[in-house]
Amino acid sequence: MEKIKFTLDTQESVEFYVLEQTKLGGNQYILVTDVPEGDGEALILKEISAQGSKESVYEIVENDTEMSAVAAVFENLLDDVELS
Repeated sequence: MEKIKFTLDTQESVEFYVLEQTKLGGNQYILVTDVPEGDGEALILKEISAQGSKESVYEIVENDTEMSAVAAVFENLLDDVELS
């Protein structure tokens, strides 16, 4: 499982494990967690990088409708994962 480091606006960094990625409605999403195995906190992140940018920029998906749609895709991709 790939582990990536994110730098927050406060210049603090945090590392997450990438469980899966998908594209929906022309947007790129990644499902990340704070632990490599077992029950942990999971986030769905949406890429908001400018076209052609060398660095990827992500934001947490907070819109309930968007979250439900993307979560359903991730649940289908990962048979043993239930997002709630």
